[in-house]
Amino acid sequence: MNAASQRNLDTLGNKIGHDALTTLIRLCPDIRTASPSQQEAACAAMRAASKDAVNQLLDDARDAPGVSHIAYQTAVLALAHEGVKVLRSV
Repeated sequence: MNAASQRNLDTLGNKIGHDALTTLIRLCPDIRTASPSQQEAACAAMRAASKDAVNQLLDDARDAPGVSHIAYQTAVLALAHEGVKVLRSV
């Protein structure tokens, strides 16, 4: 992978991470009152799922570029869901 591709992938990852965290807060506002360890556990679960979510997004966008915006939202929701699962299991 060349440097420009890596930067683009990093930018995509940062955007998905930001949007997933925003979505997590909207879906599960009690994260604001969760303990720091619970918040970190939710973020760790999201980070753990991020590689698979990004890979799935890239595959879906490559296979069906006309619906890449849906693939993006699916990746965001998949990551947010991982955080919600952690917060709601406590």
